[in-house]
Amino acid sequence: MKANEVRDLSEDQLEAKLIELKKEQFNLRFQKATGQLENTTRARQIRRDIARLLTIQGERQATAAKSS
Repeated sequence: MKANEVRDLSEDQLEAKLIELKKEQFNLRFQKATGQLENTTRARQIRRDIARLLTIQGERQATAAKSS
C-alpha cells in the first residue's frame, strides 16, 4: 500500500484498514509460532503498512490540532 493510497482514505476507512492489518499481523505471528508461515516477507509488509497508516493518522491529527 502506497502513502498516496493511504492519504486518499477517509478516517473511518483508515481505522478499518488498521484493524484489518493488525488482525492479519496477529495471524501471521501465530503461523510463525506454529511453524506454518510460508511467506515470511508478508510480515514485514504488514508491519510497514501499519507504520504508514499510523504515520499518516498522526499527520492528520497534528494538522487538525494546528488549525484549531
